Amino acid sequence: MSRLPRTEVLRYTAFSSDPDGGNPAGVVLDAAGLDDGAMLAVAADLGYSETAFLTEPDGRGGHTVRYFSPKAEVPFCGHATVAAALALAERDGPGDLVFTTAAGPVPVGVVRTGGELHATLTSVEPHVLGVTDGDLAEALAALDWPAADLDPALPPRIAYAGARHLVLAAATRERLAGLAYDFTRLETLMHRLDLTTLQLVWRESADVFHVRDPFPVGGVVEDPATGAAAAAFGAYARELALVPDDAVLTLHQGADMGRPGTLTVELRPGDPRVRVSGTGTRIG
Repeated sequence: MSRLPRTEVLRYTAFSSDPDGGNPAGVVLDAAGLDDGAMLAVAADLGYSETAFLTEPDGRGGHTVRYFSPKAEVPFCGHATVAAALALAERDGPGDLVFTTAAGPVPVGVVRTGGELHATLTSVEPHVLGVTDGDLAEALAALDWPAADLDPALPPRIAYAGARHLVLAAATRERLAGLAYDFTRLETLMHRLDLTTLQLVWRESADVFHVRDPFPVGGVVEDPATGAAAAAFGAYARELALVPDDAVLTLHQGADMGRPGTLTVELRPGDPRVRVSGTGTRIG
């Protein structure tokens, strides 16, 4: 018999209107009676890259939210934020929400367009940091990527918009598609650098990118659609002046895993925060 607490776990996919696309997330709308161990056990039993646990609703659209992967708690998760917002919208109707996360407050707006619910999260204030030559070399060794396969126009950086991600840009789509990495070696490096994922990127055009996100620290080989990394990438692109201050970027993720999804990243002049939007749907 299972020793997990009796609680309702909803299943949603984020960044796709197809249940077989995007990134699946668990959502527990009433986690007030669950302690840390119980939340981790629920997330591990479900097996998705993250599960969102909502507590302490304030009656005005505000909720405290915690995120657990199958192995650990993470400070912020974009796709589970979208999933939780969609679950609340289906229960209570579309509108504006504020999620209190370990990274800070995250506003989320949900609207219904053409019969589909569409959620937009606004990140905490981001920042972008350099990466040492030694750490970059170790990341490339774990990925088995030659340094010559990187795109020199998109230099490596660590970007943060609620969680830390190492951004590495591939020079070709073929390089991005060839992902077969040393799980333990990359996990060790990521723990040392406090990274949530690697944001592996290939630039198709001025505002269209293809991305992949190894997530060994969460016990997951690859994340199919990563909202937190998309927000961090938006900050990265603006910091390096790769795009205008008022850019709208399209990120395609999950196609190489057979779970295609689309993330829209919006930058606004005068606002350092990054907005990440997408659709989603309930699974089952």
